[in-house]
Formats: sequence, structure tokens, C-alpha cells
Amino acid sequence: MTSLPYSPMHLTLVPVNTHCSRQNLREGSGSLSLDGLFISLVLSQVMCFHPWSDVTLPLMSSPEVRAVIDKLTEIMKDLGATYPWVQIFENKGAMMGCSNPHPHCQIWASNFLPNEAQIEDRTQRAYLREHGIPMLVEYGRLEEERKERLVLANEHWLVLVPYWAVWPFQTLLLPRRHVTRLQDLTNEERDSLVSIMKRLLCKYDNMFEISFPYSMGWHGAPTGCHLSEDCSHWQLHAHYFPPLLRSATVRKFMVGYEMLGQAQRDLTAEQAAERLRNIPEEHYKLRDQGPSSVK
Repeated sequence: MTSLPYSPMHLTLVPVNTHCSRQNLREGSGSLSLDGLFISLVLSQVMCFHPWSDVTLPLMSSPEVRAVIDKLTEIMKDLGATYPWVQIFENKGAMMGCSNPHPHCQIWASNFLPNEAQIEDRTQRAYLREHGIPMLVEYGRLEEERKERLVLANEHWLVLVPYWAVWPFQTLLLPRRHVTRLQDLTNEERDSLVSIMKRLLCKYDNMFEISFPYSMGWHGAPTGCHLSEDCSHWQLHAHYFPPLLRSATVRKFMVGYEMLGQAQRDLTAEQAAERLRNIPEEHYKLRDQGPSSVK
């Protein structure tokens, strides 16, 4: 990176500061996880991606992003030994309700399956029972054959705009191989995940040349007491839900008819996928800097 570090001291997630939970944040160059402050029905943690407040995932180096994935996998495995559901999610940008601009994600672990997990568990189980193949494994193959909703692909991963998408540039990140949980990924699949995540997030940022807001999260087979069960109907995947529609300031609102009737699309899934495919993958902040050190 050629830009200077931006770490305003008033942000509680900046290294050398003290978190509101009274945990001292060490100074360093890697990712960092913190326990949540308030006790509730779930255990919560925050994971900082980078010590610099202006370095988001698409601007991080591949080894730095790989360290994030490895740490999340470690947390998922540790918490998953006890909790039935471990939800990794990132709210990026004030538009998505993020109250701290320092790049980070959250991990919530619960002793129950939340609503979305129950729906995905039920529908994937029913599909496998009826068709003999995991639903999202077959769906990924079909979308790759059709290509019109495919955004990115590499040896181990696919990114597509699902036909059911309701957010303008919503995407689904899928492994090609049948994988039920994040901790089941091979070393090569983790490296490929780093590559395709950076490519997707650069496209997002390049669309309107801003730090593109979104909410995203990982879904995989339940853990805890479900580890001993047959969860072969599950396929690991990540959802990305970005709100922006026509510019850096014009967003989609799920209001009115969409709250009371049903969601409406402002552009088709095929149109969204084509726009994303045609966006360059070199981050706009690095275009005029010559050969980039961010790889």
C-alpha cells in the first residue's frame, strides 16, 4: 500500500486504544477478535480485519485476507464445538447501520437455530430427499452452465446473482465442491476464496468508486449438538446484500409495497450480473499508482 495509515484515535477499535469492554487492543499488523460487551441470549464477538481504519478487505493484501479467513475459521470451529449456530456477518458502511467505520465483522453464537437457518435447513433437507443431490451444489452447476447470472468463477468458487435476489447487486458465493462448513475448506480452497472475495469486493467498490456498503454473512451446516447428525443436505455459502442502486447516494429501500406486499426488483438478476461482470477488478484507488503491492 502506498497510502498513509488512517487510525483516528477516537475509534475504539484502533490499536493502542482501550475497547469499551476494557480490553486493551494490542498494536500490530494482523486481525484481532474481541468479546462482546453485553451479555444476551447469544455470545457475541467482534473481529477487526486490519489495524488501519481505511483499509477494507479489497484493499488488503492476499496474505492479510487469508489471515482473516483463517481466524474466522478458527472461531467458527471453537464456538461450533458448543453452540448450534455460529453466525459470521459484516455490516459495512453507515448505510447498513455500521456504527464504527473501522473494518470489522461480528460473530454471534446462539444455542438455537435462528429463523433463516431453520428455513435453509428445512428446504435443503427436503431437496436432497427428493432429488438426491444438495440443492445449492446443483444450483451452482446450473448457473455456471447458463452463465447469464454468473459474475465470477475460479477453480474452487462461484459468484452469481441468484434468480431470487431482491437487492440490486445481491450475490451468492458458493464453493464448487460439496462443503458443509467453513472449517471443512482445504488450504487451496481458502486461497481461492481469498482471490474471489477480493475480485468481487473490488468490483463492488469500483461500481460507484466508493467503499461499497453491504451486509454479508456465512451460512453453513449447524454445529454444536448437530455435529453428530447427517448434515449432508447443507452447502456452505455466503450472502452479500448491497443497498446501492443507481449511484453512491441512491439506494434501494424495502418500504411500502415491499413491506406489505412483496419485494420488487429495480433491475433483473441478469442485468445486475452483466453489470458486475463488466466492472474492472483493479481497485479504483490503485489505478494511478502503478504496479500495486496489494496482491
